[in-house]
Amino acid sequence: MKKSEELQQKIRELEQQAEEARKEELSEAIAQIRQIMTENGITMADLDGRRSGRKSRGSGTGSKRPPKFRDPVTGNTWAGVGRAPKWIVEAEAAGKSREDFRI
Repeated sequence: MKKSEELQQKIRELEQQAEEARKEELSEAIAQIRQIMTENGITMADLDGRRSGRKSRGSGTGSKRPPKFRDPVTGNTWAGVGRAPKWIVEAEAAGKSREDFRI
């Protein structure tokens, strides 16, 4: 067997040993976490941030802003907030003003 093949074999063996050691460490850490959780009465739901008796707040839909700009070709509108739509970017690139589309 060539020296490089022997070294490659040793590398594979060491990688396997490292993986086995990592799994063992992980298993021990999980066991410690479970023990601490049991001792303190902590559940998985507590870890998720969900507490019994409390309702979570929804993100809500928010209020819709009235449109400020309208594309005369398609009738699409834009409230002027956030990223500009393609039709207004293209129109500005063609030399038109954003004010030309104001409602």
